[in-house]
Amino acid sequence: MLKRVFVAPDPGRARLRFASRAVLGITLAVAVCGLAGHSLVAAITGGLAALLALFTVTDATVRGQAVTTALLPVVGFPVLALAAGLHDYPVARDFAFLAVMGVGVYARRWGPRGHSLGVFAFMTFFATQFLHAEVRQLPQLYAAVLLSLTASSVVRFGLWCYERRQPVVAAPAPPAGEGLARATTRQAIQATAGGAFALAVGQVLSGERWYWAVGATWWVFVNTTSRGETLVRGFRRVLGTLFGIAAGLVLVVPLNGAPVPSALLVAVSVFGIFYTAAVSYSWMMLSVTVLAGSLYGLLGVLDASLLGLRLAETGVGALGAVLAVLLILPITTHATTDAWVERALRCVHACTAEAAARLAGSESADPAPRVAELEALLGRVRLSLAPLVHPLSPLRERKGRALRVLALLDVCAREVRGLASIAGDPEASHDARLAAACWRVEAAVEALTTRGSVPGKPEAAGDLLHAAVAEPALAHLHSLEKALVDLAAPLQRTRCAPAIGG
Repeated sequence: MLKRVFVAPDPGRARLRFASRAVLGITLAVAVCGLAGHSLVAAITGGLAALLALFTVTDATVRGQAVTTALLPVVGFPVLALAAGLHDYPVARDFAFLAVMGVGVYARRWGPRGHSLGVFAFMTFFATQFLHAEVRQLPQLYAAVLLSLTASSVVRFGLWCYERRQPVVAAPAPPAGEGLARATTRQAIQATAGGAFALAVGQVLSGERWYWAVGATWWVFVNTTSRGETLVRGFRRVLGTLFGIAAGLVLVVPLNGAPVPSALLVAVSVFGIFYTAAVSYSWMMLSVTVLAGSLYGLLGVLDASLLGLRLAETGVGALGAVLAVLLILPITTHATTDAWVERALRCVHACTAEAAARLAGSESADPAPRVAELEALLGRVRLSLAPLVHPLSPLRERKGRALRVLALLDVCAREVRGLASIAGDPEASHDARLAAACWRVEAAVEALTTRGSVPGKPEAAGDLLHAAVAEPALAHLHSLEKALVDLAAPLQRTRCAPAIGG
């Protein structure tokens, strides 16, 4: 697990910049709140708002990101007032929390903006429970959130807006559908049911910290679609929390809430959350647990038993998510994986078409955005197949097929990147054979995405060697065609096994 985080590729140091900017933006936000004379509770609320803005806002354009960030208070302020006003009415508070949870998951149907606003709404309600915020504190909390979002936006859109120099790809939206066939609708129902279970059992464990269980259920559902993904996410959440508690006993408890070292540990934890999020959910949860422990230390309520309670509540929340996805409108890994693979394959064809048009002399054709989109889609395929390729998976044959699919899709991505790189060279020449090669790639994609069809055989290896010498773009196209043809066997066998992913 350690090797996965620190050896994982970081093209353009994107994760490093993402994490460093987050630390700078959140630090500035909290500092501004402090200079404004806000209380510790308000400063933490503001810092959390800045963290969520920097972490969850992932629109495909900088302008879109700015609009979504501006909309966060529009969603967050009414929820904050609702949560604070219902403190003395536990039954109404619980129903309101579950309603916010369900709507927050359902909002994913509107893409990255809906996802961001849904997360912000839920976490605003959660933070109100975490900090025991009251109605009389609302004006200061509102001011802290506005100041923090402004400060973090100055960093994100002004001081360090690296997105202006490179394409930004929004996270792919879940597969579409109608009614209960839509993944977001099913997940909204599942999350609400799982949250209700977590809330009820969490309150049995602790009448004061029950919201941890609901929060655990919520975050297990974020960025997952199928039941297999949710099961793996729940396991990793508990594992990360367990390691985080061990780290908290060593790092956080001895500090006894000392302001300076605790603040430094908060900064390190924030960096860890942002740096590890893309490569290891367990490591991200370790960082989240250390962050929560540090904040409780600053609030003066941390001890070892509190960390143990967090582990128990996390386990309850993960169990609630697992029971919900297994028993209520389950979304199979097989169906979800098929949808993501098909979208990735169609993106491969779109990348190829853009590159070929660019090589043919079209100034408007640009494969780079499509290449970035393909990387994002492959990330979703990997997440969807995670249950099958997990070391503890007992389905050896299906695991082998899943690994084969991932390996061949990685080959496709590599060849598409190479083709796009050549197309971007203004001195690249156009070979008449490119059109025929692109047509064969299109035919292979169509065959793979049509049930019952099988791509034709690629050209012979000798032709591929000759193409590599005569025209590098042709070599990439031939290798791409071969990978697509090779994908036919594992994908056809997958479609013939309805329960491949459960």
